[in-house]
Amino acid sequence: MYIARTGRGVAASTAATAALAAAALATAPLAGVTTAAPAAVPHTKAVPAIVGHTLVRGVASPLTSEQCQAKWHIACYNPLQYRTAYNLNPLYEKGITGKGRTIVIVDSFGSPTVQHDLDVYSKQFGLPSTKIKVVKWGKVPPFDPKNSDMTGWAGETSLDVEMAHAVAPDAKIVLVETAVSETEGTTGLPEMMSAEKYLIDHGVGDVISQSFGATENTFPGFDKGDFSSIKNLRYAFQDANRKHVTVLASSGDGGATDLMADGKTYYKQPVNSWPSSDPLVTSIGGTQLHLNDQGQRVKPDSVYNDYGAGGGGQSHVFTRPAFQNGVKNVVGSRRGTPDVSMAAAVNGGAWVYSSYDPTATGWDVSGGTSEAGPLFSGIIALADQAAGHRVGNINGALYTLLKQKNSGIVDVNDGTDNSYEGVTGYKAVKGYDMATGVGTVDALRFVQALARASRRG
Repeated sequence: MYIARTGRGVAASTAATAALAAAALATAPLAGVTTAAPAAVPHTKAVPAIVGHTLVRGVASPLTSEQCQAKWHIACYNPLQYRTAYNLNPLYEKGITGKGRTIVIVDSFGSPTVQHDLDVYSKQFGLPSTKIKVVKWGKVPPFDPKNSDMTGWAGETSLDVEMAHAVAPDAKIVLVETAVSETEGTTGLPEMMSAEKYLIDHGVGDVISQSFGATENTFPGFDKGDFSSIKNLRYAFQDANRKHVTVLASSGDGGATDLMADGKTYYKQPVNSWPSSDPLVTSIGGTQLHLNDQGQRVKPDSVYNDYGAGGGGQSHVFTRPAFQNGVKNVVGSRRGTPDVSMAAAVNGGAWVYSSYDPTATGWDVSGGTSEAGPLFSGIIALADQAAGHRVGNINGALYTLLKQKNSGIVDVNDGTDNSYEGVTGYKAVKGYDMATGVGTVDALRFVQALARASRRG
C-alpha cells in the first residue's frame, strides 16, 4: 500500500525499483504538517494505496494496449475498455448512469488541479465531465509539488476521481481533502474518520471510497492484544451503517502481508490492514484483466500480482462476521478479506491524467487496489440509482448473491495467487477465496441483483 513513482514517461523495470522508491516516500516527513510520535508509541500512518503502482508518468497522450506492450511491456486500459469488460454499456442505455447519487472520496491534501484533470480525462474519452465539490477538512496546507507526501496523495486523488467517474459518469463527486496531524501514534486516520462522520451526519454521500490503509499490527496496543486504537476509529463506519451509506476500502497491495511501520520492511507472516479489515466496510481486492483493445476478455481474470499483489487474508483484530458464516471453511474464525475485486494490476493499469506536478504533466498508467476501490464505488452509485435508494452496507447481500445463479458475481478461479514478499498467500479457486473474495462482477446483472437484494433487506 505504498507509493513509488518513476521518472517522466518511463516504465519501472522491476518491483525492486518500486519498493526502493516506496521506502523513500513512506518515510518522508510531512513537512510543516505533523509532529513525530514519541519513540515509545508505534507510529501508524494512513498511506494512499496508489503508492508504488504508477509505472508510466507524464506521457503526452494515452496509447493503445498494444502500444503499451511494445513500449513498456505492460497492458494499459482506458475507461471505454472497462465499460465493455464490466458490461456497463447496457446499463447506460437503460439510463443507469449514477444520476442523482453521490460518491464521497477521501484523500489527504487532495489535488489542486483535480477539476481540470477530470475535464481533460473526460474529454479525451468522450465522457461528460462533472463538477467536483471539494470539502477541505481542517487546515489543509497549501499544495507543494516538491512534497512527496502531497504529490503521492494528489496522484491518489486523480486516480480515485477519474475511476469513479469512468463507471458512474452522472454521479456527483464530493472530494474530501483532509489535513494531517499526529494523534496518539496515528497519522491521518482520525481526521479522515471525523470528516466522514460529519458528511454522513449531514446527508452527504451514498457511498464512501477509501483508497488508503495501515497494517493492523502497526496500531498502538496491537502487540499487547489491545485493539482499542482501531476500534476507537470505527465511529464513522458505525454511523454509515445506521444511515445506510456504503463504505468501501482498498484491500491493500502487499498480498497476504504488508509493510511495517517503517514503511520499508514487510512482515514475514500473514497480516491484514485497516480499514479494509473492518466488518462494517466492504473490502475491495484486485484482479488482473486480460483485454483486447476493444475491452473484450482474451482470457479470464487473474489475481493481481505484479508490482504489488491484491491484499487478502484473516484479520487479527476482528472475528468472523455473520455475513461470512457461509464461507467459514475459508476464513475460519476471523474476518476474511477481500469481499469482491476489480481491476488493479499494474500490468493492465488504468490511464489517468494529472497536472498537479508541473514537471510531469500528462498521462500516467496506475494500478493497485487504489484503482479497484473507486471503480467499485461507481458500481454502487449505479445500484443506488437502480434501487431508487441507498443500498447501504452490502456485505450481507454480497454473500447471499454468491449462492445465486445469474447474480452478476463472476468467479475468479484460475489458480493464480496473492503470495508476495516471501509470504505465501491464497489461490483463486472456485467460490470465495482470500485472493479475490467472491470474485468480480458483470455490472449489468450485478447492479440489478444488488438493487433487488437491497429492497428485500
